[in-house]
Amino acid sequence: MKYLVTGGAGFIGSHLVDALRARGDEALVLDDLSTGRLENIESALDSGLVEFVEGSVTDESLVMDCMADADVCFHMAAAVGVKLIVDHPLETTLRNVRGCDIVTGASARLGKRLLYASTSEIYGKNGRGPLHEESERILGSTATTRWSYSTSKAFGEILSFGYHKDLGAENIIVRLFNTVGPRQAGQYGMVLPRFVQQALAGDDLTVYGDGSQSRCFCHVNDTVRALLALVETDSAIGDVFNVGSTQEIGIEELAHRVIESAGSSSEIRYVPLEEAYEPGFEEVSHRKPVTAKLEATTGWSPRLSIDDSINDVIAFQREKAVSVA
Repeated sequence: MKYLVTGGAGFIGSHLVDALRARGDEALVLDDLSTGRLENIESALDSGLVEFVEGSVTDESLVMDCMADADVCFHMAAAVGVKLIVDHPLETTLRNVRGCDIVTGASARLGKRLLYASTSEIYGKNGRGPLHEESERILGSTATTRWSYSTSKAFGEILSFGYHKDLGAENIIVRLFNTVGPRQAGQYGMVLPRFVQQALAGDDLTVYGDGSQSRCFCHVNDTVRALLALVETDSAIGDVFNVGSTQEIGIEELAHRVIESAGSSSEIRYVPLEEAYEPGFEEVSHRKPVTAKLEATTGWSPRLSIDDSINDVIAFQREKAVSVA
């Protein structure tokens, strides 16, 4: 099989490419390198099973050519990260909407199975307990830039459902809950790599807000296993699945664990949300997935803990620091 992986030089995409290569499949990576890094797939390119095309998912002709050359598409390309969305709402919204419109349209016209990577941000500020796939979306004002990302990804889901219903397109949607692991960058608002970078440098770990907000972090290796299992399951077509761990941890507690695991002397510094992001920023107190549908459909369950993720990110950043030096 040959798989088109849009955003394949990014964090999750590059791990997906590694998994495909490891089992002998071919991968065609389409990435504009706006947030992805070529170094993420350099070893994969040497295998002869992976081809890289630098370009944007908003280039319709290029996407059609790449889609025609593949059997299945993983649409992972997106502008992600709360910080990036808040800082550049227009650019990120247009990139997500136009890119998804072009990729889902191309896959439908060419009859290629598509897995669309959506997000837990779909649920907005719904913090009323564990979230299943039919839970309500609760969004704030359109003037609050955080919700532009949720809306752009919802547009992609609606397109995927529409192409499936109207044209029989073999589309599968996944909502990813806080995937973490090696290669993830912290500059766009991803909390774990940022904490690790600060701890290894001996800097204060900056906790936004009071740290009482909680999340469920899923190791990227577990996320990739779920994506591969779903794309190969016919009964998953036309449906949406939460993908993530169900083990919650508070952000303050996460900071303490990173400091301990890194053997750091760093302290914790609390930064008001409006200082970290923008005035009027709305934080979500809890976000925990229900993954019963995914488990029943594929037999998947996470194998790695938050401590595994912390240790792997620490090891990765230490190794990277040594190689740069």
